[in-house]
Amino acid sequence: MPQLETEIEAAVFRRLLKHLDNRKDVQNIDLMNLAGFCRNCLSKWYRAEAGERGLEMDLEAARTLVYGMPYSEWKAKHQEEASAQQLAQFQAPQAEGVGH
Repeated sequence: MPQLETEIEAAVFRRLLKHLDNRKDVQNIDLMNLAGFCRNCLSKWYRAEAGERGLEMDLEAARTLVYGMPYSEWKAKHQEEASAQQLAQFQAPQAEGVGH
């Protein structure tokens, strides 16, 4: 049963990445403001979990896995300037001492 659970979790993760890839219109700041994590968080989590299992991975390799392309390319093609409202919402928890 643990193997099946791992396979399901892996499939769900791949499905999440595909969903995020199909929703490039959803900016990382939107994800952070709504859910408290973004594509960059997923990249960092992936890298950390790989390291826990003895696999050295740099952040750019993890980002490429999550973004489906090099991060710099994704930013150039899809990242928009954050609005004043988005920035204010993002900074509000930090002002309250919560942080992202």
